[in-house]
Amino acid sequence: MRIMELRTIVNIEPSRQKISYNDHVMFIGSCFASSIGMQMEMGRMPVMINPSGAVYNPVSVCNTLDSITSGKTFTMDDLYNNNGTWLSFYHYTDFSSDDPVKVLEKINSKSEKALKFLKSAGFLFITLGTARIYRWKKTGMIVSNCHKIPADQFEPGMLTVNEIVTLWTNQLDRLHSLFPELRFVFTISPVRHWKDGAHGNQVSKSVLFIAVEELLKHSVSPEYFPAYELVMDDLRDYRFYNEDMLHPSSVAVNYIWNAFSECYMDKNTLNNWNKVVKITKACNHRLNTDSASKINDFVKHMLKQISDAENKIPGIDLSNEKDYFQDILNK
Repeated sequence: MRIMELRTIVNIEPSRQKISYNDHVMFIGSCFASSIGMQMEMGRMPVMINPSGAVYNPVSVCNTLDSITSGKTFTMDDLYNNNGTWLSFYHYTDFSSDDPVKVLEKINSKSEKALKFLKSAGFLFITLGTARIYRWKKTGMIVSNCHKIPADQFEPGMLTVNEIVTLWTNQLDRLHSLFPELRFVFTISPVRHWKDGAHGNQVSKSVLFIAVEELLKHSVSPEYFPAYELVMDDLRDYRFYNEDMLHPSSVAVNYIWNAFSECYMDKNTLNNWNKVVKITKACNHRLNTDSASKINDFVKHMLKQISDAENKIPGIDLSNEKDYFQDILNK
């Protein structure tokens, strides 16, 4: 008897290029990029996530990469004072402060680290969230973030497929010339931009899909990972959204991560990731037992797990986890 499938399964062909603990991986784009990147971070894989903070449209992602790869040094001329808060239209709100010196130090330090990281990176995952852009009326600049400045100070617009393809064709050419070994993977964020309205969101996503489809023909052979399809066509249920009904829930993120890891990791890497995640999660484990001996046994067990992981995965940094458990043991 044939069993009826009660869901539409998105079949993902495993990537021929695998990510290991030897590969540096950068995630850039929408907040969804952070969700997947953080999964790798939990396993203490060498990853960098959004060095300028979350960026959503294709132009802003390009601006971020351009400022990093060109070695741009941000100055006071690149900042804007909004009611006492200094901010950069190239960066997310996390970089803002009432002290412009701190803003510039944080921006330039992160940019320098990002360039160094990219030089040794094996993969760049690019997550595009929207084709909608906002221009700062005073300069005409397409901003990465409006920083809650009144909407009437920005001119909204929508990128065309041709604009995105031209921009990113040049970007892929440039990145490949700088980092010949770097592999590129595009994804479309499943997060809906509801402020655009139901129709506006669909139009925006459609522009991104068509543009990426064209970019997949580029000579550097970029790949595509169907994060959007996994949520919209496979899970397809509000159970898998947060309370805002726009962002995928932790269950959905874990589901996508499982598909992602099966696509881009071999069994050995994934086994190592699982072992390391048990260690990092244990650091948040509440030791609520009254038995000092049980606590000591647990801590010693975790220190043994850390030692085993360090011996098995060259270069992994578990010093924070080791210090955490060692401090408990020394109390």
